[in-house]
Amino acid sequence: MALSSDISATMPPGAHRAPACTLVIFGAHGDLTKRLLMPALYNLVGNGLLDDGFRVIGVDRVDSTTAQWRDGLAAMMQSFTHDPNAEFHPASINARQWDWLAQRLDYVQADFSNVEALQQLGTKLPGNAIFYLAIPSRFFATVVETLGQAGVVAQKEGVFRRVVIEKPFGSDLASAKELNRRVLSVLDESQVFRIDHFLGKETVQNILAMRFGNLIFEPLWRNEYVDHVEITAAETIGVEQRGAFYEPTGALRDMVPNHLFQLFAMVAMEPPNTFDAESVRNAKEQLFEAVTPIDPADAVRGQYATGTVDGRPMVGYRESPGVAPHSNTETYVALKLHVDNWRWAGVPFYLRTGKALGGRRTEVVVQFRKPPMLMFRETETEELPPNRIILNIQPAQGLTVELGAKKPGPEMDLTDVQARFRYEDVFAKSPNVGYETLLYDCLMGDETLFQRADNIEAAWKAVDPVLQAWAKDTAGPELYEAGTSGPGGADDLLRRDGRAWYPLDRA
Repeated sequence: MALSSDISATMPPGAHRAPACTLVIFGAHGDLTKRLLMPALYNLVGNGLLDDGFRVIGVDRVDSTTAQWRDGLAAMMQSFTHDPNAEFHPASINARQWDWLAQRLDYVQADFSNVEALQQLGTKLPGNAIFYLAIPSRFFATVVETLGQAGVVAQKEGVFRRVVIEKPFGSDLASAKELNRRVLSVLDESQVFRIDHFLGKETVQNILAMRFGNLIFEPLWRNEYVDHVEITAAETIGVEQRGAFYEPTGALRDMVPNHLFQLFAMVAMEPPNTFDAESVRNAKEQLFEAVTPIDPADAVRGQYATGTVDGRPMVGYRESPGVAPHSNTETYVALKLHVDNWRWAGVPFYLRTGKALGGRRTEVVVQFRKPPMLMFRETETEELPPNRIILNIQPAQGLTVELGAKKPGPEMDLTDVQARFRYEDVFAKSPNVGYETLLYDCLMGDETLFQRADNIEAAWKAVDPVLQAWAKDTAGPELYEAGTSGPGGADDLLRRDGRAWYPLDRA
């Protein structure tokens, strides 16, 4: 069934079909494969971006046949049509589109660390191959080393072999360095695609387009005009059934050196010479190296207690399944960063992320300095409101600009007004789980949205003093009630600088 050819008219303008390749997914029965990778591949089929020679081989320890694995994936895909909370929830599944992909699915039962099993797998890979590690992070280095011993990742002329590694990439600076060392003892850096699904979001990528594609922003994007920057990733959900995973991880390791630092890089990096992978990643590295290691005094950790979120009661973190009754794991973290370069000297960057909060939003708030009051002293205006640019990532997607405007009437009185751009108002909505662009870029060999080894280590270097200090601190995190904006210490972090967080619970 040559569906790719039949639907080539749906291919995005300027896009090219990816080369023929076999995608080998380790962790074929895992949640990531079912809920994100397969829907993303299905959407790539719908856009005509996969070659007729594309295939998928699922590898896992589970005793299963290809037919059973395929049927399980089909059932999961169909279930999304009835689940409005799923990442992927189309009204219906296009049968021809799914059949095209399903016919190219194969399953291999194998132990990830068995060299002979992976050598046998290699006989199914005559050409290009990508190995996707959708597995727990403790297996990353072992699987890469086993792939090397099996001889299946060696590249030949005209044939590529690549490995995709999910986060978390290490749990501190030392472990990140060791993981890089083991991976790069087998693979060349050009073969390694360290994935961060935040970078698959259109609104995150649009930060670069907004900054560097519009002359009105870049001249203002510096310490002469910017007072401070806030980067927020707030969730209303708690840990739910993921307590066993979250206990040794915590909010800082889970979110800061990866997701929040990638948003930070998009907002604060210097303009790259070009938008090729190395130029963009070089710009990120220069920024990360300019970050002063975070003083533990500029870090706040919190943990949610019993409360009410969206009108529903929520038990505290310590009462959640898989969580120790006296756990000191943080579910909230707020940090202040300093960037020691010409553009950002003196401008604090405040980062916060947490669970069970009073609002769900991921956004960047760039607050500008206040204009002088001299000309308004004899008017009704008591204080000029600061201008803000808010990069809305989720659930709202777009851009908000806050300006001061005169209220109607005979007196000169200023108030805040907003100018808004929303994606749904301009662009047609298409199914997307955030992995489509990343998978396509990996197939095309474009590493722009993937992290390089030095980027990873520089981010861990910045937060490592905080991790070390918290490991010795027996006091533990500050408790905050579920459904609020977080611990009071986070407000104090900005209040001592004469600032305040942009509210989470606003309309």
